[in-house]
Amino acid sequence: MKVTTRRARLLRHTGFYIAAFATTAFVATPILFALLGGFKDNQQLRENALGLPSPWNTGNYTDVLASGAFWQQVFSSVFIALVTTFIVVACSAMVAFVFARFAFRGREGLFTLFAAGMMFPFAVAVLPLFIILRSFELLNSPFGVILPQAAFGLPLTIIILRTFFRSIPAEVEEAATIDGAGPWLFFSRILLPMARPVLATVSVLALVGSWNSFLLPLVVLQKSTWWTLPLGVTQFSGQYASDTAKVLAFVMLAMLPALVFYGFAERHLISGLTTGGTKG
Repeated sequence: MKVTTRRARLLRHTGFYIAAFATTAFVATPILFALLGGFKDNQQLRENALGLPSPWNTGNYTDVLASGAFWQQVFSSVFIALVTTFIVVACSAMVAFVFARFAFRGREGLFTLFAAGMMFPFAVAVLPLFIILRSFELLNSPFGVILPQAAFGLPLTIIILRTFFRSIPAEVEEAATIDGAGPWLFFSRILLPMARPVLATVSVLALVGSWNSFLLPLVVLQKSTWWTLPLGVTQFSGQYASDTAKVLAFVMLAMLPALVFYGFAERHLISGLTTGGTKG
């Protein structure tokens, strides 16, 4: 009986590791191909697409890094992503606090209305959103991207933060009230510090989502002044359609900031999701 149990456990673990390895290979292979392809020239890509560069050619990366348009797009992406993340997290935290700690008529119905925003596809809103932004003269403005992105990021963030805020025992709030802390002090001095892992989680999700956004900047930013990196990749791919190696270098450099940020924030992301799951 014990031998059968051990064999079943071994098979389960083996299957898990095989699935994990296959998923990792599926995700990492395109990134590795782009990274190495940027160090090749077009002839090497044609003759040895999957091998190591020989010789290593750094010219593709240095040409992209020397481009002023690339750094302008980096600045635009960073500015839009940071402001979007701040608005999403700040507004969601306050709304989630009200939904979690205050009882009022229509609370659940209003919360359901917010949650329903997750089921509203952005593609359906493109035309009315374009008309609204044009009427407010927000086309070709970074805030024409920031405000809609923040609006579409609110539902999921509110749901995550509300779940965490509801898990805080009522005794903590009662003790704060006895010590003279009102709702705002309880929220800012006690609740937010306790929610740091969850705030880090939603910040990562909002920032990476904004960084990778393509359709909204494509609709709003018709001039190249505020183009983000996803738009820059499209423009660069068209301009250097015959130079695949240089396009791969540009794509890799465009991905690098988000990959580095996610790598540093991964621990906080997992911690926040685990905290929300165990307390909820």
